[in-house]
Formats: sequence, C-alpha cells, structure tokens
Amino acid sequence: MNSVRKTKSTTQKFIEIRDMSDNIVSLTNGSSCLVIEVQAINFALLSKEEQDAKALSYAALLNSLSFPIQIFIQSKKIDISSYLRLLDEEIEKNQNQLFKNQIKLYKDFVAELVKINTVLDKKFYIAIPYSSLEGGSARTKLLSKAESLHAQLRRMTLASKTLSKEDLVRLFYEIYNGDFEQINETLKGVEYPVVTHSKQGEF
Repeated sequence: MNSVRKTKSTTQKFIEIRDMSDNIVSLTNGSSCLVIEVQAINFALLSKEEQDAKALSYAALLNSLSFPIQIFIQSKKIDISSYLRLLDEEIEKNQNQLFKNQIKLYKDFVAELVKINTVLDKKFYIAIPYSSLEGGSARTKLLSKAESLHAQLRRMTLASKTLSKEDLVRLFYEIYNGDFEQINETLKGVEYPVVTHSKQGEF
C-alpha cells in the first residue's frame, strides 16, 4: 500500500516578507522597502485657508517625488470597555460626591457616544520601495529617499518617523493577526482618567 505524503504549508509561505533588519524590510522577490508613519490631522477642523494650504503642500510633495510611494491607512476599532470599567472603579472609591457625579456624567457621555459612533484609531503610513534594478545599496538608497520625504512632510508641518524593526513587527502583526494589544494595556497605571484634585474630599 502506497503511503500518502502530506504537504504541509505554513502561513509564512503566503507572506512576501523575507527578513527585517533595523528599519529595512526585505521581500521575497529581492526588493526592499522602508515604512514611514505620518502624524494624523483632522482636516475638517482646519479653516478654509489652512485646508487650501495643506492641499497645495500635498500636491507639491507628490510633484517633487522622483520615486514611487505607497500610502497605507490603518483603521482600527477601539474597545473602550476597560476604560469605562476604570471610571466605574473611580466612582466607587471616591469620597467626594460632586467628584463622583462629574465622573458619572462623563462616563455616561462616553458610553452614549460610543453607541452612536464607532471609535476608530487611524494611522497613516508611507511605504518607500527599492528595486535591485536601481543599483547600489538598498539601505543607502532607502534612507536617502526617506530623508527627502521627511523634509517634504516637515514643510507641511506634519510629524513623521521611520519605523524601527520593533515598530514594523507590531505593524505587520496587526495587519495579519489583528490588534497587537488591547486598550486596557495602554490604560494601565492611569489613576485619575478625568480630573485630579489636590486634597482628599475637596474638588
């Protein structure tokens, strides 16, 4: 009787990432890339003049590029249930009734707001590619491109940073697996989430 040979496949087979060294991502096709995270702004809250200035600056940035880029927007739904529990604990342990009422009003407002609107955390990334056809060192080429892009972003008054290996691992983990950590990890150690007062019993 012939034995049946089973073929085992791993998730890694379907992921194009071969390796990560410092802030450079090496891909299975021989190319590389570098990822920049860009500060988010609320465009709707800007004045008409500020919006026009941002749009013109963005157009100037695109026109100045001598290499391709990829813009990636990551939207994640935020679970604030642990934050609401933290507020409940603060209400229970506080002795000042006025302070308790203020926290309860704030907690009810947040809970109602979440029912109406989904709370999203948006992050913006720019991926800069390198092909072996360009010649030279991938690291040198990518860092030069990144510095040029950082300079353009500074002209738009946008903060940006090149992702480190740790940042890249976190980003790709979340892309393929979901949230890297829950919001309650972020809120650990938060003693007074709303307001503080200098003396016990005084507001």
